[in-house]
Amino acid sequence: MASILDIDSISVRYGAIEALHKVSMKVSEGDIIALIGANGAGKSTLLKAIVNQVPLAEGSISFGGEVTGTSEKHRKSVPTHLLSKRGIALVPEGRHVFADMTVEENLDMGAFLVDDARLIARKKEEMFDFFPILGARKAQKTRSLSGGEQQMMAIARALMSSPRLLLLDEPGLGLAPLVVQDIFNKIAMINEQDKVTVFLVEQNARMALKASSSAYCLENGNIVLSGPSDELLVNDRVRAAYLGE
Repeated sequence: MASILDIDSISVRYGAIEALHKVSMKVSEGDIIALIGANGAGKSTLLKAIVNQVPLAEGSISFGGEVTGTSEKHRKSVPTHLLSKRGIALVPEGRHVFADMTVEENLDMGAFLVDDARLIARKKEEMFDFFPILGARKAQKTRSLSGGEQQMMAIARALMSSPRLLLLDEPGLGLAPLVVQDIFNKIAMINEQDKVTVFLVEQNARMALKASSSAYCLENGNIVLSGPSDELLVNDRVRAAYLGE
């Protein structure tokens, strides 16, 4: 399968602190890839680097065979909003919903770069069909939704731009186990039915590894393990550090 995302030896620094150190990885089109690691390992920083919300100190990132991010010395990075138009969507940690807007208005914000009103209307109906609870509550203010419903809405908002690559930052954070399972079922359906490639960052390592085909393990800004997810599930280092075994 062709690679859709290539991360080539990137480093990110916040002042004197190196958050990522020469990280390299590939994401094949059509896959679900997981990135696991403890709090502070650099997982969210990596997602922000992919969408150029933080600058690269070293290395480069390519999407769909085209360079979209480079280090500051040779900066040719594509602005975040143009990456959205090219087909990358990010669901950030904590959801970042527009609490005083309705569910439908939030979905409209996900399509702010789409010029076709009929396409926007069709995409909203697709989202309401896919997440029936959102259709039932489309006129409600987002602040009235539960955490799980807000997470579903954040994913639906990202899908409004018809992305090729969906970046998910801790989609199960703070949610009840049954709700997390429902979210992950939806992620699998998005991947299988809509052929959207998924890059999943999740602290729940067991859930992430079961949901993905391959995975990377990030520790202190370094990739320390990678491989098929089913192999990492039985890896002694992973089991001891992340699975509580």
